[in-house]
This record gives sequence, C-alpha cells and structure tokens, in this order.
Amino acid sequence: MRKIILAAAVATSALGLAACGETADAVSETGDAMAADAGSIADDATAAVDGAAEATGEAVEGAADATAEAAGDAAEGVSDAAEAAAAEAETMMEGE
Repeated sequence: MRKIILAAAVATSALGLAACGETADAVSETGDAMAADAGSIADDATAAVDGAAEATGEAVEGAADATAEAAGDAAEGVSDAAEAAAAEAETMMEGE
C-alpha cells in the first residue's frame, strides 16, 4: 500500500514538473512573440514619424516657394506702379 501511495506521489510530482516545463516554454514563446510585436510597432512608428517629417519638409518648401513667388509678383507690381507714376509725372511736367 505504501508503495502505491509513493508511486502516486512520484507520478503527481512528475506530471507537475512536466506541466511547469510546458508552461515555461509557453511563457518563453509568448515573450518572444511580444518582443517581435513591440519591434514591429516601433518600426511602424518610426516609419510614420519619418513620413510626417518628410511631408512637413515638403510643405515648408512649397510654402517658401509660394512666398517667394508672391514677393516677386508684388515687387513687379510696385515697380510697374512706380514706372507708371514716373511717366505720369513726366507727362504732367511736359504739359506745364
């Protein structure tokens, strides 16, 4: 009878250890999967930040080009107005 109880205790312990070993393997696999997911998320976030930075740079460049063009157009308008005023003043001076 004692041998049967001892054998049952040993078998229970062996099953418990086997279950713990499988649990440890599962935890290790889960940890590896989580690390891989975290790496993937970090890569995606980095790509998103890089894309946003590139888009911002392009927007700033476009705004600078538009501002330069508008300034050039304004300068041309002022120059044309000054020439017209000078011509009108000259005409007025000739008429006197």
